[in-house]
Amino acid sequence: MGKIKIAVAGVGNCCSALLQGVEYAKNNGTEPLGLIYENFGEYIVSDIEFVAAFDVIEGKVGKDLSEAIFSPPNNMYSLEKLPKLGITVQKGELLDGIGDYLKNMVKIDESKPVNVIDALKEAGAEILLNLTPSGAVNASKWYAEQALQAGCAFINVTPISIASDPDWDKKFKGAGLPIAGDDLQNQIGSTIIHKNLLKMLVDRGIRIRESYCLDVGGGTESLNALHRARPIKRSFKTNAVKSQVHYDVPIVAGSTDFVPFLETRRASYFWILGTHYANSAEVRIDIQLSTTDAPNSFAILVDVIRGTKIALNRKISGALESISAYGFKKPPKPATIQEATQWIEEYISGRRAI
Repeated sequence: MGKIKIAVAGVGNCCSALLQGVEYAKNNGTEPLGLIYENFGEYIVSDIEFVAAFDVIEGKVGKDLSEAIFSPPNNMYSLEKLPKLGITVQKGELLDGIGDYLKNMVKIDESKPVNVIDALKEAGAEILLNLTPSGAVNASKWYAEQALQAGCAFINVTPISIASDPDWDKKFKGAGLPIAGDDLQNQIGSTIIHKNLLKMLVDRGIRIRESYCLDVGGGTESLNALHRARPIKRSFKTNAVKSQVHYDVPIVAGSTDFVPFLETRRASYFWILGTHYANSAEVRIDIQLSTTDAPNSFAILVDVIRGTKIALNRKISGALESISAYGFKKPPKPATIQEATQWIEEYISGRRAI
């Protein structure tokens, strides 16, 4: 079916993990990568091709993408040596892409921003992947507009309401382009585990009384999520988790601290209190999850990319309900874990339109 030509806005740790995983699949196969879907419809992971990249940080702009993904403040480790890709990271618009705390860690490249619309068209990009930092509201919306003008589908990885916003849905429908989002859900992260735990307890007749999950991380995304995007990130995560409980219950989920020496690692702390047997018997769950943050998005993200390409092939426009419910914390149409799984299977087979 050919390649899936993607452009990325934001060459951070998530971009590094995605690029390295795709290149690893081309050279070594996918078995060790822990994919959820080896074949997503007619597409495999090695069909994904990077054609353009944009950033604003000195040391990334002007470099080949294969080198830029290892430039500070990125701290994603290397899977294996990458060949030069012939894709130079271009200067995008700064807007609010760098928060106050991150400004102390990086220097903004002084070159003139490129015309992103022209760059996307020249590269033949089909999909623009928004990997700008959490809290970059204006930058995220600006890149969504660039995608519209360039005729690209748009995937919003960040915790900004775009795919879930009816106005943006209307814009992309009007342009005949698909959009997926918002706020990517990790393969095995705090949100999916929290949702599964609560759903299992509710299904087993346990009355949830209170619950929280607090995250501590060491990557720049954790820094942004804590200092710039904390209210919206907490709202997205909390509402995603609450969707598994059909009654009102106090639940809190979100970032609670930034610990630099954790680097790409993240620690998540869960607490759940429930009751049964006339509320006289308690169930308490108190556990910790440790993950490596950046590659935790890989399996979900390659599915979302392939699903968006299928939407382009089928000439589907507007917000992709199935892909978004499967891969994101705040989809346009929320669903339980079981519903999202069923929807994605029906979407792949063509039995579900969006």
